[in-house]
Amino acid sequence: MNLTIEKMVYGGDGLARLPDGKTVFVPFVLPGEEVSATIAREKSSFARATADEIVKPSVKRTQARCPYFAACGGCHYQHTGYSTQLEFKREILRETLLRNAKLEWKGQIFTHSSEPWHYRNRAQMKVRSGQDFAMGYYRFGSHELLEINECPISSPAINRLAGKVREIGLEGGVPQGVTEIEFFADHADARMVLELHHAEGAQGISDFAAALQSRFAEIQGIALFVNPPAGSSALPQLQDTVGNATLLYQVGEKAFRVSAGSFFQTNRYMPQKLVDTVVDDFFGNIALDLYSGVGLFANHLAKRFTRVFAVESAPASAADLQANALKNVVPVKTAAEQFLPRCINMNPDLVVVDPPRAGLGPKSTQLLAALRVKRIVYVSCDPATLARDLRMLLETGYHVEQVHMIDMFPQTFHLESVVRLARPTS
Repeated sequence: MNLTIEKMVYGGDGLARLPDGKTVFVPFVLPGEEVSATIAREKSSFARATADEIVKPSVKRTQARCPYFAACGGCHYQHTGYSTQLEFKREILRETLLRNAKLEWKGQIFTHSSEPWHYRNRAQMKVRSGQDFAMGYYRFGSHELLEINECPISSPAINRLAGKVREIGLEGGVPQGVTEIEFFADHADARMVLELHHAEGAQGISDFAAALQSRFAEIQGIALFVNPPAGSSALPQLQDTVGNATLLYQVGEKAFRVSAGSFFQTNRYMPQKLVDTVVDDFFGNIALDLYSGVGLFANHLAKRFTRVFAVESAPASAADLQANALKNVVPVKTAAEQFLPRCINMNPDLVVVDPPRAGLGPKSTQLLAALRVKRIVYVSCDPATLARDLRMLLETGYHVEQVHMIDMFPQTFHLESVVRLARPTS
């Protein structure tokens, strides 16, 4: 059947309508295109389809740079130019705020663009070890491994080292049981920490890691993680380290220890832009930095506030936060929703929140609203959960002052946003 694509939606798909009016989602298309499509899956309220042929291509369609595009599940927008990708993301953010937060934002969405290629400082490569060795990413919409020789959104250093490890694997040098190798490069794209994930009971893993580190000078250290049992919701467990499995990551004038397993921004060009947008010209007595990670925002806030409370619950990130904290930064190892009730009489001037994809959630949002803090800066990697939480904050008296879209993930549908909120002082 032929479909006409109306618009792009969060997740990377184009939206079209079936003859009966039902919504259908189609990947790797552009607005205005007419495509010949096959229904892949249909539910009561929507359907998913694949485009067999672009019957009438958009003038904004371009040739993808990567030979694996559309087969690999990593990128979604390589078939159009970067400026068009930014337009998609701004409109998706604006529409999501209207639909989910009931916020009709007519103001500017300040857009902070990235270098569109070779921006990732972290790459998680899936591994099939043994005689039939392969290393790459999952195919689009599946858990089937697609062998990748080079990834144009990963940094040059990651591509070089991944290529060398791939050669070792093809020669039979990667031990059976290795399931994933994560490469994490520093700000200069010079030093690297690897995370090596393997099945429980796999043999020769430590020796392999030691051999890698001794062979490649750029590897500062390797952390070995044991996978949880199949079907378990548990996280991989750190079993051992080889060398020093930490990097010193420079952002502006400040350096941060980032250990294997810690969260850090994955775009090597954008951390300073993100910090500048979050910190801006705020100043005062007390600031809270919730979901602080290794302290990226907290240490930059420290120049502008008398005291900064930096809250982080994840063990690896919390340990790095403790090591990185400046003198007037108070690291607190606990969950945000456990910390917020302790802040009722603290009277902070500013709260920065940078939650995971699931957002703050109702309980933490209610606790945050109860502080009646003058200003909140909400950093989000998911517009839907951002909008859900914003709706509750708006209902409690806050208003939105600025909306920023910071493109941490070019070529993909993912978008980072920063929303500044304030409440009347009276």
